[in-house]
Amino acid sequence: MKLSTRGHYSVKAMLDLTIHRHDPPQPIRQIARRQNISKHFLEQLLILLRQSGFVRSVRGVQGGYVLARLPAQITLGEILRAVGDGMAPLGRIERDGTQAEDWVTMALWSRVHRSVEAALDRITLEDLYHDARSRQAALSEEGEFVI
Repeated sequence: MKLSTRGHYSVKAMLDLTIHRHDPPQPIRQIARRQNISKHFLEQLLILLRQSGFVRSVRGVQGGYVLARLPAQITLGEILRAVGDGMAPLGRIERDGTQAEDWVTMALWSRVHRSVEAALDRITLEDLYHDARSRQAALSEEGEFVI
């Protein structure tokens, strides 16, 4: 299984907004700078996340992005699907009824894929937030950090 850049950056951006959820709306340039993501690429991702109802944009001088739902109500699986990252198994297996091994391999990868999707649907932004803060505390770091 492979997480695309699109999926990775979307999760980073959403976790950044989770960390700053009590702050004023976050401008794209600040999120991009903190997470080392291209501003243009981040804009594209935030449009998809807004259309899916995960973030809300605020216009004006003090504008930017905020979470549209509580972090405990947003799962990684939802975020990845919103930006078109389905976490499909690597490679494709042709369905050849004459090869029992192909069916066994296909069934195995199908089960692994369903397990990964189920795990991603159980992990919330709130979970990631607590993991990030725990790691930060363990390393005795302060301030901003790249996710």
